[in-house]
Amino acid sequence: MATKQEHFRKLERMYASAPTNTYYAPMLHISQGQAQVIIPVRPHLFHAAGAVHGSVYFKALDDAAFFAVNSLVEDVFMLTVSFNMYLTRPISEGEMKATGRVIYRSRRLFIAESELVNADGREIARGSGTFLKSKIPLSPELGYE
Repeated sequence: MATKQEHFRKLERMYASAPTNTYYAPMLHISQGQAQVIIPVRPHLFHAAGAVHGSVYFKALDDAAFFAVNSLVEDVFMLTVSFNMYLTRPISEGEMKATGRVIYRSRRLFIAESELVNADGREIARGSGTFLKSKIPLSPELGYE
């Protein structure tokens, strides 16, 4: 069994190895029951009005909440069951920083919240989601190594 810190680093490496993250270039840091995702704001993430598209907000918020939950689960991959978000402010420069934290857990069900801020620390979005344990083991085949 890995130590908690080894588990967190394996999750971070798994995240970095996901093909979709080549496009977004996010950075992930995990601690016990919390995770932080930073995505640099770049023009290829913009919608027609010149600000970051809402899908990127979702990615940052969901990833932060998801990995906050998976920090507490060392044997299987978690699944997002539902996620609600509120977009409160546009962003077109700097970086987006999402911080997720677990607010409820039972044997299989977890609830986590996340907040997304700009480089000045002003909230630009927030969200919450429910997550369930899958039957997919955390393994090197997923990049968990």
